[in-house]
Amino acid sequence: MPNQIIKTINPFNLEILAEYPYFTPQNLNKSIKNAENAFKSWKKVPFKTKSNLMLKLAEILRGNKNQYAELMTLEMGKPINEALAEIEKSAFCCTYFAESAEKMLTSETHFTETKNLISHEPLGAILTVMPWNYPFWQVFRFASATIMAGNVVLLKHAPNVSGCALTIEKIFKEAGFGDVFQTILIDVKDIKKVLQADIVQGVTLTGSERAGASLASLAAKNIKKSVLELGGSDALLVLEDADIETAAKTAIQSRMMNAGQSCIAAKRFFVLEKHLETFQEHALNTIKKIKIGNPLDPSVQMGPMARMDLAEALEKQMNDSLTKGADIIYGGKRGNCLFEPTLLRGCTTNMSVFKEETFGPLGCIFAVKTEKEMIKLANKSRYGLGCSVWTSDIKKAEKIAHQIEVGNVFINKMVKSDPRLPFGGIKKSGFGREMGEWGIKEFTNTKVIAF
Repeated sequence: MPNQIIKTINPFNLEILAEYPYFTPQNLNKSIKNAENAFKSWKKVPFKTKSNLMLKLAEILRGNKNQYAELMTLEMGKPINEALAEIEKSAFCCTYFAESAEKMLTSETHFTETKNLISHEPLGAILTVMPWNYPFWQVFRFASATIMAGNVVLLKHAPNVSGCALTIEKIFKEAGFGDVFQTILIDVKDIKKVLQADIVQGVTLTGSERAGASLASLAAKNIKKSVLELGGSDALLVLEDADIETAAKTAIQSRMMNAGQSCIAAKRFFVLEKHLETFQEHALNTIKKIKIGNPLDPSVQMGPMARMDLAEALEKQMNDSLTKGADIIYGGKRGNCLFEPTLLRGCTTNMSVFKEETFGPLGCIFAVKTEKEMIKLANKSRYGLGCSVWTSDIKKAEKIAHQIEVGNVFINKMVKSDPRLPFGGIKKSGFGREMGEWGIKEFTNTKVIAF
């Protein structure tokens, strides 16, 4: 392994928080064997028993939310109030699947010439490769569903949130799941060995386009299913008859939440030229009120970006756009991982902020002449995750929503994930779905039993 030790670093003050050893080959073999043994019994456990355990898990999350939220904030810089909300959302997700999974997975009867039963049965162990930006939510939104479906989980989390990864395993064990959920501290190159194991029947990844392409290729070589939720460059469309003030405020809120480190944050703001000055005024009034600083301070609304290299990459994208004609109308300064909330105008399609995903607190305004042009530019992206449409004409909004090439369109509201709804994208944003009835069935065997 290139590094034998994982170091977690507080991005606010760059202090080392902890050190964790990577798994040895023996450790990894043991985890894979544990997963195999756990699946043999877990797949037979009645829904009622699984539900009670999942409800217990939600109870533990809520009962210790301050502890878990602080760990999240220390490891990746999320403001403490956002971290607390993430724990609550994770608990809600566990409760939802605890109460809904049995109905979702009930066998269906279909008649052809004879009766046919369609069942949804577990596959085995599912490897989940998760990012650092939502250290708890990303894990629980997948694990709660697939575990209720009868599978077991091996988690390979982002190294900079290794403390969160190990804590999540402890929570599952405390709730009574045993080895149904295990965290494995491994290097990227060791994923190959995990996917080669017979018990591992699929992999899901939330992360970058590059990581997704690599993992999907590896999964395909091993004839294992993959579900990918990758990058996004979400458009926010402010139409002719939109509530400009609310659209502008929501654009800033969406972009700056979690220091802009969200796949579904609004990243490209498309505004008609006639509304440009009004939109900018309201956007500026909103962004100026954002308090940045120590994310452990409850009054702070935005903390640092999660790593120095991420802040440097965003600065590079910003500078590329400035050299090509964009203007900073607010922010633009960086100190280590702290990147000011920043707003650019005069953005065009030849800039990095249009062509690439910007993963940080950088909002970009694009002036357009017509709504038709707006739709065309929204779709002129390699990504297809989410989009928000702002208009008082709901029928027109629905018509436009069908034209936007993404997995999620929200009308007059911020794009969000919800455990009750399918979530995922198209194009370079990945494939497959998480959450809801659609997500829980991704890693099941849809079996036909014909009579």
